[in-house]
Amino acid sequence: MNTVITIGRQFGSGGREIGEKLAGKYGVKFYDKDLLKRAARESGICPELFENNDEKPTSSFLYNLVSDTYAFGYSSPYVEMPLSHKVFLAQFDTIKKIASEGPCVIVGRCADYALSDLKNRLSIFINAPLEDRIARIKVKYNEEKDEARLKDMVIKNDKARANYYNYYSSKKWGRADSYDLCINSSILGIDGTVELISGFIDRFEA
Repeated sequence: MNTVITIGRQFGSGGREIGEKLAGKYGVKFYDKDLLKRAARESGICPELFENNDEKPTSSFLYNLVSDTYAFGYSSPYVEMPLSHKVFLAQFDTIKKIASEGPCVIVGRCADYALSDLKNRLSIFINAPLEDRIARIKVKYNEEKDEARLKDMVIKNDKARANYYNYYSSKKWGRADSYDLCINSSILGIDGTVELISGFIDRFEA
């Protein structure tokens, strides 16, 4: 594979697992939360701030102000901007560096937008019906919450991801015209979805 795959996903749709299996199938690197560690290391920003801001835009002026007092050294190139913007741009830079190193799979974090000018990039969005996502979370994570609380958790996570994507990109999270390919993972299952994407990649690279 010579392509950089970016995967947006609804919470509980299996997007991360699909990304991992794709990376394993093609023998390329897979990036999810470990992308945050690399961005923190390369930018000099406190790693905890990446975790706290991960796909969660904040508009808290007080949080930005207080966090800025310890997040950066004087040499940081991002000093003169709000904290949430610094974190996003540091991730943005890291995503570009990762893509320049070769084919890989990157999950979330506006990677498709960061790499919008990359010719060998395919952007994919994974979705699934709400009831299927709730059932999957309950089994995969052995969640003991009742269905109403799980539904609330799924909706809140989706809203956070949508707000982050819509705020930082020029596109709309989850909308078909924002991606090259949108797939309902419930139709074919995780493995079937991986095979479908593989066929799409092969045609793309032909």
